[in-house]
Amino acid sequence: MPYIPLGNRAPIEWRIHEVLGYVHTVGELNFAVTYLVKRYLSDLAGGADRITYAEYNAAIGVLESAKLELYRRMVAPYEDGKREENGDVY
Repeated sequence: MPYIPLGNRAPIEWRIHEVLGYVHTVGELNFAVTYLVKRYLSDLAGGADRITYAEYNAAIGVLESAKLELYRRMVAPYEDGKREENGDVY
């Protein structure tokens, strides 16, 4: 769930904006997301060799939830507009 308290967002957003200045391709975005998750897990577990299956599973859940929320909030409305513009298929 990306809806964390407003007071917790600013320090995270500030650093993400800094990183995004270096992200110009989908590959670089994939690298940034992968590195962030990998680093989070490694720091959480105290090293890459100590990450448990449950922690990997939780990280995959975060990525899946982020994907679904992106689709729900941004892609679905876009598709709805295109359906209105070009006609329904169903």
